[in-house]
Amino acid sequence: MAKTLLIVGYVWPEPRSSAAGTRILQLIRWAQTAGYEVTFACAAEKGANFDALDGLGIGTLAIALNCSSFDTSVAQLQPTLVIFDRFVTEEQFGWRVQQACPAALRVLDSEDLHCLRDARQRAHKAKACVLSPSNEFLLSEMAQREIAAIYRCDLTLVISDAEVVLLQERFRVPADLLFHCPFMYAPPMAEQWLSYSDKQHFIFIGNYLHAPNWDAILFLRAWWPAIRKQLPQAELHIYGAYPPKKAMQMDNPSLGFRVLGWAKDALQVMSDARVCLAPLRFGAGIKGKLAEAMLCGTPSVTTDIGAEGMHQAQQLPWPGIIANSADDLVAAAVALYSDQTLWYEAQAQGLVNTHALFDRKRLEADLTQRVNGLLQRLDQHRLENFMGNLLWQQQYRSTEFMSRWIEVKSKLKVIEQAD
Repeated sequence: MAKTLLIVGYVWPEPRSSAAGTRILQLIRWAQTAGYEVTFACAAEKGANFDALDGLGIGTLAIALNCSSFDTSVAQLQPTLVIFDRFVTEEQFGWRVQQACPAALRVLDSEDLHCLRDARQRAHKAKACVLSPSNEFLLSEMAQREIAAIYRCDLTLVISDAEVVLLQERFRVPADLLFHCPFMYAPPMAEQWLSYSDKQHFIFIGNYLHAPNWDAILFLRAWWPAIRKQLPQAELHIYGAYPPKKAMQMDNPSLGFRVLGWAKDALQVMSDARVCLAPLRFGAGIKGKLAEAMLCGTPSVTTDIGAEGMHQAQQLPWPGIIANSADDLVAAAVALYSDQTLWYEAQAQGLVNTHALFDRKRLEADLTQRVNGLLQRLDQHRLENFMGNLLWQQQYRSTEFMSRWIEVKSKLKVIEQAD
């Protein structure tokens, strides 16, 4: 019998718009390599840049929130494995999967820890410690919901090793419920990288709908003149999907601050740039723009937040410079852009880091081994997950009962209109 995977997506994937879209495609590729027939289901409207699933040989399913039609579809599919994209998707559909196909292995792909990103954003606004936010910010209602989703699932894919540590040490989540799964890339073709002299200008790239990216752009706009003063020929090219009008109005050719909208080929514009400039002041997970900078042979300047999960635990130097203050950022940007020796050292370190962190063949094999092991002992694994079993008790299933109430209310409204 063929193995089947159902991915329940929060949005339809747009890998040319966000790292989250790239992540979904990597999981689809892993599943197909592991012998799964894949179906992608989503309740959202398709975005303007959606074309990611064309030609991949997978099924797609448009689903509805608070509707039992999903139960019928998933019962007919009877997937071997179900992956929920973000914890809010598990809240909506996890209980339906648990009832319609209880033998399916339920996996949560956290993308990044939303509660950590939220805590850091609120800490940043309060001018408090951002890298390690206090319990005042971290132990929130969002954290309760996200950790509950982790316990309800059989396994959670965590993209950052720093978040694995946080989940185990701050939230006491058992290690057997977690799997560190960063981005999975094919080896970079370093022989095709452009040289220092063939690359020019700075680049920042990021979806405007993602709050840390917009904050970084505003920060760059404030401090770009100080960089430009020392590098009068350099420009900063800013790319990103879904730019608002207020962003495009910031475009200033005379200052070299170019807001260029959506990039059709993010890897190409990253490859052409000399330095990736990403002063992220809050956020979570690992950053697609910085991982892709390594793949493209483009050194980077970022913050501790930006570099998190991509060098420290493995004791790897950063392929560029980490700078957390505005003055240090300016100095780092000028130094990395101007110093050819420093630049080539950073580029070479990026190659080392990509092999150590993102090796697709190794990561896919590890994920297959973990999933297969769970499928072989799923009943015992669930029996040992006492907190997960506790959360399936009725008094903790508010999301399910709210969904059932909305569905009944909607049906009654249709009946009333018919009368």
